[in-house]
Parts: sequence; C-alpha cells; structure tokens
Amino acid sequence: MSIKVTAVSKNYSSQKALDEVSFSAEKGQIIGFLGPNGAGKSTMMKILTGFVRPTSGAVFVDDIDVLQNPIAAQKNIGYLPEHNPLYAEMYVREYLHFQASLYKVGQREVENSIQKVGLESEAHKKINQLSKGFQQRVGLAAAIIHNPKVLILDEPTTGLDPNQLVEIRALIKALGKEKTVLFSTHIMQEVEAVCDRVIILQKGVILMDQTLLELHQNTKQLIEVTFDVQIEKSQFDQLKNKIFFENTHGNTWKIQFDSKNDMRSKIFDFAHENNFKILELNSQQKTLETLFREVTQSLHFHEN
Repeated sequence: MSIKVTAVSKNYSSQKALDEVSFSAEKGQIIGFLGPNGAGKSTMMKILTGFVRPTSGAVFVDDIDVLQNPIAAQKNIGYLPEHNPLYAEMYVREYLHFQASLYKVGQREVENSIQKVGLESEAHKKINQLSKGFQQRVGLAAAIIHNPKVLILDEPTTGLDPNQLVEIRALIKALGKEKTVLFSTHIMQEVEAVCDRVIILQKGVILMDQTLLELHQNTKQLIEVTFDVQIEKSQFDQLKNKIFFENTHGNTWKIQFDSKNDMRSKIFDFAHENNFKILELNSQQKTLETLFREVTQSLHFHEN
C-alpha cells in the first residue's frame, strides 16, 4: 500500500480533530478528500506528511512508519499545502533549484518538473510576476521535483479561474497515472472529473469511502417535487424506502430513495392520499454534491 492509516486520532486540548480514522490507498489512485470546514482534512494531511503527530494510531507511506521515520517517509511524499508557501521574490528556476537541493536532486529533475507542469514559458520569471494558476504550477513542480510516490495536495485549485481549473485538474489526473494522489477540495465537479475514489470526512470521522464507479452504480433515486401546500416533515414518515429528504425552498422538497423501482408513482400516491396537488416533479440522477449533503447533514440531524 502507498498509504496506510490505522485508527488515527488527534486531540487539541478538549477538541477531537480526528477520531479513529482508518483508510488505505494503492499506487495509481486519485482520492478526493471531502468534508466541511473543520472536518479534519488538513490535520490528516499534516499527519500523513509528518508535520503533525497524532494522539494515537499508525501511519505508513510506502511501508515506512511516518511517526518513527518522518524524514525517510517525506522522501516519498510530495506536499502542496493549502496556502502555497512560495518565495515570491525568487525566480521560478531559482526557487526550484533551491527545492531540489533540499532533496539532493539536480538540474535534470528541475527541468523534468518544469516540463511536467507546463512551466517552460514562465520559468525565467519571478514568482510574483506569475498568475495564481502558474504559481500553483510552481508549487506542484516543487512537490514532484524528487519524483515522490505519493502526492498530498491541500485545496490545490483554490482561487483559480475556470481555465486554470481545467488545466490544473488535467495535470493532477496525469500525475495520478504514476503516483498515489490524495487531495482535498470543496468543488464536487472537480472530484467527479478527476478522482477514482471519494473519502468524506466530518468532525474527524469518515462517513463514506467509495470509488466513483460504486457511487454511479448505486440504486438510489433522487426526486424533486413541488406541492401546492406546505408539508410537515413528519408527514413524510408514510413514504417507504426514503433515506434522506430536505425542504430546498418554498413547497419544494428533494427526496432520496434506496430502491431499484421508480418511486415517482409512490410520490403521486402519497399526494393523492393526503389531498396534495403536485405542481412539479423531476427525477434526477444522484450527484456527488447530493451525496455529500446527504451524509454530512444526516450526521447533523442525528446529533440534534
């Protein structure tokens, strides 16, 4: 396994940032690490890279114990933090040579990293002269300069314009063919476009860990329906096979079913039995955004 995390917990005084988190990843996987702000994503990434020690648990990267041998593990890890820590007054090549010296690699590796991330046209410039998109490329070039087996990217596309987003996503996808990539993001379309697998974290707990293929093959159906009157939540108790529902606006509801059957007829029956009129009804394919809201809000409802 390129990454193996076993029962990792991290406490900050009385606050538990991570609670018995376990997962593993193999070479060639691109994993989207999702969760609301404060879910524990960045803490987990810092533990994987050896910058933060967990309160308990074990972490291995390429079969190296990160807690016992952090320097050895870091030689196999490329890390791009959320706030890209660049020396803005340095020239691109100058900065990458500096990074290369830390890993004891040479000119050839610097030029390879420049080529891989598409920086050839900007390599002669100072970093502060570059656009945000090209600055992110510099950060990625520094992360891969020592040819690591694992890439850990914390919000790598924050602040990019639509064209830059497409370019960086394509770069991450290309890098994922030969490395294990774990990256956090708030953009669901990004995960669906790039990732092989999704891990959803909330309040330090993994709520879901599935491949995109598994998600697309599930039997769940999402129906959006607008009634002519306001309905109380308790009235939905009559509907069988529902796993999630929410009032999106006005008299419009989104209802998630776990069934191989088309549940639209059940909505019509429900309306007829309760003397409601249906003003609009749509059956939608489940998206990752819907799933994210479903699993994170269901935990919130359970706690309240």
